[in-house]
Amino acid sequence: MRDARRPSWRRRIAAAVALLALVAVVVLPVVALLDHPWQLVAAVALFALTVMAAWAALVRRGAGRVLAACVAVLALVAAVLLPDAWSFALLVVVAGLAVLSTAAARVAIEPAGVRGLLVPPARHGVLLMNPWSGGGKVARFALEAEARRRGIVPVLLRRSDDLRELAEQAVRDGADVLGMAGGDGSQALVADVARRHGLPFVCVPAGTRNHFALDLGLDRDDVAGALDAFGAAVERRIDLALIGDRVFVNNASLGVYAAVVRSGEYRSAKLGTAARLLPDLMGPGKEPPDLRFTMPDGRRAPAADVVLVSNGAYRLDRLDGFGTRAGLDGGVLGVVTLSVDRARDLPALLAAEAAGRLGGFRGYRAWTVPRFEVGSADPLVDVGIDGEAVRLAPPLVFRSLPGALRVRVPRTAHGTASASLPEGWGFVTVLARILLAR
Repeated sequence: MRDARRPSWRRRIAAAVALLALVAVVVLPVVALLDHPWQLVAAVALFALTVMAAWAALVRRGAGRVLAACVAVLALVAAVLLPDAWSFALLVVVAGLAVLSTAAARVAIEPAGVRGLLVPPARHGVLLMNPWSGGGKVARFALEAEARRRGIVPVLLRRSDDLRELAEQAVRDGADVLGMAGGDGSQALVADVARRHGLPFVCVPAGTRNHFALDLGLDRDDVAGALDAFGAAVERRIDLALIGDRVFVNNASLGVYAAVVRSGEYRSAKLGTAARLLPDLMGPGKEPPDLRFTMPDGRRAPAADVVLVSNGAYRLDRLDGFGTRAGLDGGVLGVVTLSVDRARDLPALLAAEAAGRLGGFRGYRAWTVPRFEVGSADPLVDVGIDGEAVRLAPPLVFRSLPGALRVRVPRTAHGTASASLPEGWGFVTVLARILLAR
């Protein structure tokens, strides 16, 4: 009988692939630099110029935007037209190998399983469904029929319905488990109803990004599979967070990102909306939003372009305001702020964004607290709460609700998000141990 503590051959092979791809990522540029130094340096420089010019085009208007866009296109064309175009192709290959190494490492460093209490199937499970969420995932994955087949009562949201009232009615009708198939804003609302009544909650990832499901350790591509949580499942307690009296499961963003989300066109045209609004928000000479708060040591914080308050500490890697959490049971709020000096910080910010290392940017600050308050001289402040835009009167008071929600996940869920995986050289050490384990 195989020792259950030993890595499977699947994990060993994945570890080998991850390590080999990582070695190739390091060796190929070194060899290329020795053989064709000027071409590789030129390719890297032109690629960096392309990225910086593209960002400049986003945050400017009129002639400045046109000029920056032209520079970006010319730099990209020049990189492609380098002799034999091998240097540019090498950059693409190295980037692909880096992605392969990361993906293989995720397979190799799989957790042993989800933590929690084994619980029996729901007696009267109810699943509320938003048919418009995620571009119609409820219909695409036949969730209504799947729910009925498993003995779950499906409740389909209509345009005129109040989702909270539907959830409350389900409780009055005897539901012992409440579930929601929809985006994270809807997840938060139904989770709050479950919290108030002490009922377990099931998250079905039928939204667009499904970050809550990701951090619960669910497979976001197996939407119907999440219904297994209504059967024999694993239950554990997780935290929720409040802004005022409104619950959120992921984060509340203030500043530049919140202003973009508030645009009516954002959901249907994210990139175009950002391109239209960024010149007014982060262009040359533009002042950062009026957001006032204190640092952990009690000092007043410097002006920030982005403030992200999350349910648990985030590892934020990208400028879109989203990241992952190592856990949802720490009993704290995560606070991330980003301050950008328009004149000198953009190249460094773009480099950090391109590398997925936003935490290395000098204007990035992060800490955890149980309570956080943001003031402003503005009568209303733009806030994106779990991706939904609202305007709230300051001061904005955030609080953590430790262990507030009973959540059920399938017994097959891996239970860990990418933020809990090792970083840097920690990956190499763990992968080597998996490969060589006896």
